[in-house]
Amino acid sequence: MNLLEKFKEYIKQQNLFQQKDKLLLAVSGGVDSVVLCELCNQAGYDFIIAHCNFQLRGAESERDEAFVRSFSEKYSAEVLVKKFDTEKYAAENKLSIQVAARDLRYNWFNEIITAKSAKFIITAHHAGDNVETLLMNFFKGTGINGLKAILPKHDKIIRPLLFAGKEELVAFAKEQKIDFVEDSSNASDKYTRNYFRNELIPGVRKVFPQVEENLLHNIERFREIEMLYQQSISLHKKKLMEQKGNEIHIPVLKLLKAEPLHTIVYEIIKDYGFTAHQTEEALALLKSESGKYILSASHRIIRNRNWLIIAPVQHLEDENILIEVKAKHIEFPQGKIGIELLALQNFKLHTQKHIAQLDAAKVTFPLLLRKWKQGDYFYPLGMNKKKKLSRFFIDQKLSLTQKEKTWVIEMDKKIIWIVGLRIDDRFKITDGTNYVLQLTSAVSE
Repeated sequence: MNLLEKFKEYIKQQNLFQQKDKLLLAVSGGVDSVVLCELCNQAGYDFIIAHCNFQLRGAESERDEAFVRSFSEKYSAEVLVKKFDTEKYAAENKLSIQVAARDLRYNWFNEIITAKSAKFIITAHHAGDNVETLLMNFFKGTGINGLKAILPKHDKIIRPLLFAGKEELVAFAKEQKIDFVEDSSNASDKYTRNYFRNELIPGVRKVFPQVEENLLHNIERFREIEMLYQQSISLHKKKLMEQKGNEIHIPVLKLLKAEPLHTIVYEIIKDYGFTAHQTEEALALLKSESGKYILSASHRIIRNRNWLIIAPVQHLEDENILIEVKAKHIEFPQGKIGIELLALQNFKLHTQKHIAQLDAAKVTFPLLLRKWKQGDYFYPLGMNKKKKLSRFFIDQKLSLTQKEKTWVIEMDKKIIWIVGLRIDDRFKITDGTNYVLQLTSAVSE
């Protein structure tokens, strides 16, 4: 089977794209991308060509651009070229040259496929690139996910040459008498990938001659292992994680029995902005006292008695909302509160926590709705002595996130109701009450 037949078979086997699809070929002018162009042409695919001039190699960069522009006539295809000030972009964004070039390249490619109605971005990554990526990921410690190396298809990016080695591509170019340009930077060990390509792999090949072939087989196995790994992780998550509003609750004792614990905890917390290094901190919460927590940029993991609670970090500023005498309802970040004045004959006693029933004669408007703060106190219903809210919350076994969501209504510096929890004893209904002020909270999750 020649290279063209292998190419078409690989595309079919991996279900990469269809004959009718319009493709955007990323062409540098090197042997890999030039062969990609020729194969797509011989296979009869509809394509346009995109070339990035990163202006990093002086006259050589200009030579490459001119060479790729000539493909417009050779393949009767549209050729798009863009020059980038890569060094400036890298400096401004504090990126390495390689990362900057990648960002610029793919941002532009995505603009093109939208503007030109192309379906996929096609790159010329080959089997050698895949082996290098596998080894780089392994030494960087990216975990099992990194051992999948380069995927044949990822979103709109497709690599239909991953089956072919570099030597096979070079041989095809010579056989077909196809011109290409050489990138002098490929011979340098300046970049990490080139060190693996020019030094490490040739060194290993002296001991294990079939090193590339063996590693390519391993990549296939690693991909299958990763699939099984993700299936297992999903089962553990389903058993352990309980969604409650915008929080995730995890039973500590149940989690402690899960194996392998370190891996399962990492896979749970990484989705909420926590790093691999914070896994140990999360594990420490399993043996800490209630109230301890760790933070990511977006979430907090809190130990609350027998639970770990993953909750979004609250970014709301303290707010003061005035409740005027004629108000029928008031909205606040946690929901809304309905306000009614009831004559005693229309009054029905409620005991639900979300309803406060107060002696209207003892309440003077305007009222203030605000978040609770340290130092706040009130006289809990049924008690004739004051209690700090912080102590009351402990007695009520409120979690840290529940405390953060707690609001109060006050009058003349006196708290008349901890919204959704308890009224103040000084404002309760008595035998002398004629009118009842009824406040009903509807709290959103």
